Amino acid sequence: MDLTEENKKHIDNLSYTQLLSKWRFALIGDPWFQGETGDYWGKRMAELRDQGADHVGASKAIGW
Repeated sequence: MDLTEENKKHIDNLSYTQLLSKWRFALIGDPWFQGETGDYWGKRMAELRDQGADHVGASKAIGW
């Protein structure tokens, strides 16, 4: 999916836990994880981790 300003704004407004939850539970082929938008989703998660997001705590909170 092309990365539009609207999609970028949506991704930027999600918390690390919200990003991880959608990433973990999305159906195969979900357009949010395709193309430029998918690349940006992963980049945003990495940025939040690097800024100190509790990635282990978030993972435990959302489960599998």
